[in-house]
Amino acid sequence: MTAAAPTPAAPPPPRLPVSVLTGFLGSGKTTLLQRLLHHPGMARTAVVINEFGEVGLDHLLVAKASENMVLMDSGCLCCTIRGDLVDTLRDLFLKRVRGDIPEFDRVVVETTGLADPAPIIHTLMSDPLLSARFRLDGVISTVDAVHGAGQLDRQPESVKQAAVADRIVLTKTDLATPHTTLALCQRLSAINPAAPQIPAAFGEVDPKQLFDAGLYNPETKSPDVARWLKEEAYRDEHAHHHHDHGHHDHGHHDHGHEHGEGCGPDCGHDHHHHDANRHDANRHDDHIRAFCMVVDEPIPWNGFVDFMEALIAAGGENLLRIKGLLNVKESPLPVVVHGVQHMFHPPVQLQEWPGEDHRSKIVFITRDLGEAVIQPMFDQFVRNAEGAA
Repeated sequence: MTAAAPTPAAPPPPRLPVSVLTGFLGSGKTTLLQRLLHHPGMARTAVVINEFGEVGLDHLLVAKASENMVLMDSGCLCCTIRGDLVDTLRDLFLKRVRGDIPEFDRVVVETTGLADPAPIIHTLMSDPLLSARFRLDGVISTVDAVHGAGQLDRQPESVKQAAVADRIVLTKTDLATPHTTLALCQRLSAINPAAPQIPAAFGEVDPKQLFDAGLYNPETKSPDVARWLKEEAYRDEHAHHHHDHGHHDHGHHDHGHEHGEGCGPDCGHDHHHHDANRHDANRHDDHIRAFCMVVDEPIPWNGFVDFMEALIAAGGENLLRIKGLLNVKESPLPVVVHGVQHMFHPPVQLQEWPGEDHRSKIVFITRDLGEAVIQPMFDQFVRNAEGAA
C-alpha cells in the first residue's frame, strides 16, 4: 500500500472483468468448465485454460482462430495459456482490439487443481498493462460435495481456495447424500460466510450465478457496496463486543450465511446449528478466521496505511482477503479498499455513501491471525496517527 490519499473515482473505465476459476484436483472443475463452454450464457466470454485436451473440446469446436484459440458453438472463445498468463491476456486483448478474434466482454481464467489463486490475482493487480485493461471480478471455487470434507481435512490449499472465493460451486451434489452436503455447506459457511454456495448437479450451473461479483454492478454501472462487502454475513447479533474506547465492535461470523442467497436446496436452513465451539488443531479450516471490524469514528488515512503495512509485514501470506468501506478523516466520501495477501488494489473514493450508516466496515479472512492480534494493532496505529496529527 502507499500513503497517497485516494482520489475521487471517475466512472469506472471499461476494463474487462476477469473471474478466476479454481478448485482442488477431482473437484469437478473440468466438467463444470465443459458445461459452461457449451452454455449460451457464455457467449462473448474468453476462457483461458492450461490444456485443450484436459477439457475435451472436440465436440464443441467450430473454428480455430489460431494455434492456441478455438471458437465454441456457444460463441465462447477458448484459449490456452501461451508462455505465461500475462502474455496470454495481453495477446488476447490485442487480438480483440485488432478484430482478429470476436469481441468478448469477460474473461475466465482456470487454474490448475493445486494452484493457489493468489498469484493470478496479484498478476491482475500488479501488472500495469493488464490492470489498465482488466479487473478482477471474483474468485470461483469448486468443491466436491462427495469428497470435499476429506480434501478440506487433508489439503490446506483446498481450504484456502474456499476461503478466498466469492462464489463456491458445490459439484457432484447428485452423488452426495443430503446429510453429507448439509455438513459440507455448514463447514464452508464457517470458512467463508459471505460466499454464496451454488449446487451443480452433473456440472450444470447458470453462468449468471458465477459472475459480477465485483464492486461495480454491471447493470447500473455504479458501485454496489452492500452486495460486494456483505458485511452482515460476518455479524452475529449475539456476539458484538464494544471496544474499551467505544471505538469499534466486531461482527463475528456465525458459521452460516444468509441462507436465501446462492445456497442450494441441499444445504438446508439450519446453518446456525453448526458447532462453533468444536475446534481441532489438525483441521485446516479451524485455522481460518472470518470476521468484520466495524469502526464508529473516522479513521486517519495514514494510520490505516501504517496498520496495513505492519499487518502485511507481520504475516501477509496469512491475510487471505481483506475488503473494506472506510470513513477516513481526510474525506467526507467513503473509500473502498481490497487486498489479497500482500497485494492491494489502489484505493477508490466513491462519489457518495451507499446509505445512512457511515461507519467503517472492514472484512478480514485470515489464517492463524485473528481479532486478538489485529484489533490491538489497528488501535495502536490509529492512536499513533491521531497523536501525530
